[in-house]
Amino acid sequence: MVFPRSEWEKFRERIAALPMQAQWWKRIFLGNAMDVEMDASGRVLVSPELRTAAGISRDTVLLGMGGYFELWDAATYAAQEAEQMKGEMPDVFKDFSF
Repeated sequence: MVFPRSEWEKFRERIAALPMQAQWWKRIFLGNAMDVEMDASGRVLVSPELRTAAGISRDTVLLGMGGYFELWDAATYAAQEAEQMKGEMPDVFKDFSF
């Protein structure tokens, strides 16, 4: 996940407030977070450690998810999307108007 600073602060507070039984997940989310800067062209360099952890090789997909972005390996995302499209839409969308 890629957060603008203001959204990260909100997310970090929510994670930090979780109870002790979530301690390892708190470590995973908070302990692996990294600040990054955009270069003059608006690009962000994702560290090799995070690319490896996310399974990102070369081609990527950046999805806007409201308050944050998801960065996916393109092949992994295509496979996950195809798998989800085989099934039915979740019940929460039954009364949703597009």
